[in-house]
Amino acid sequence: MFSNLRFLILCFLIIIPALPAEALPPLEGEIFGIYPVTNEVSFYRNVDDSGNDRGRTIQLIAINGLKIGTEFTFEFTGDFNWDMSYKPNDHYVELSLVKRIAGPVSVNYQRIYSTFEPDPVNQFGFRLSF
Repeated sequence: MFSNLRFLILCFLIIIPALPAEALPPLEGEIFGIYPVTNEVSFYRNVDDSGNDRGRTIQLIAINGLKIGTEFTFEFTGDFNWDMSYKPNDHYVELSLVKRIAGPVSVNYQRIYSTFEPDPVNQFGFRLSF
């Protein structure tokens, strides 16, 4: 399992090449291409319904189109929390590859890393985009 610092560094190495999305020109070639869709960093103060403090969260989201022979989308979503659960620092990260089949239908593969599960989880499925 990753230490928290190494894990955060890995996350930033995935996201930094695409920040800020609107400032980067798309790199498009016949075989290889990258085009940013959205890249976001959010900061949250967490409070439950009773008004009790539930810590802080930083959320990183990067969605970028890729072309390596064929076009697909790479998505990174990460929530990093402090003082939110019984663990002092917890995280939840999804790495996704999405390939559009036709119209609004895509196939999706996700790899999930979190402090809530002892081992990574693989998800395979379909997505409908509205």
